[in-house]
Amino acid sequence: MATTRRASVVHLELHTPDVPDACGFYAALCGWREEAVPTGAGTYLALELGDRIGGGIVHTPVARPLWLPYVRVEDVGRALERAQLLGARVLLDPREGPAGWRAVVATPAAGEIAFWQPKS
Repeated sequence: MATTRRASVVHLELHTPDVPDACGFYAALCGWREEAVPTGAGTYLALELGDRIGGGIVHTPVARPLWLPYVRVEDVGRALERAQLLGARVLLDPREGPAGWRAVVATPAAGEIAFWQPKS
């Protein structure tokens, strides 16, 4: 059996139907301030969560807010294949963005997780 290299969380993204209230709550509680970052698909609200992990807030029509951890991988496609072998369902096929590729999978017991492969 092959061993798996330990993946590091590099980004946390809050998916919420109420962005203004979420921003206000985390600003008051943790001192996190959002910064609008223009993208090809609109504006992304980036959060500075600390020294090592970045974050963001995304408006999504979810039933309840959820935090989506992004783990850095060497190859998004291989990580996606491995997750499917382990029983995960693909929620977002690999997608290229300005800084890299991402994909999202989920299982009923483990929840959702995103893979992140930065561009070299």
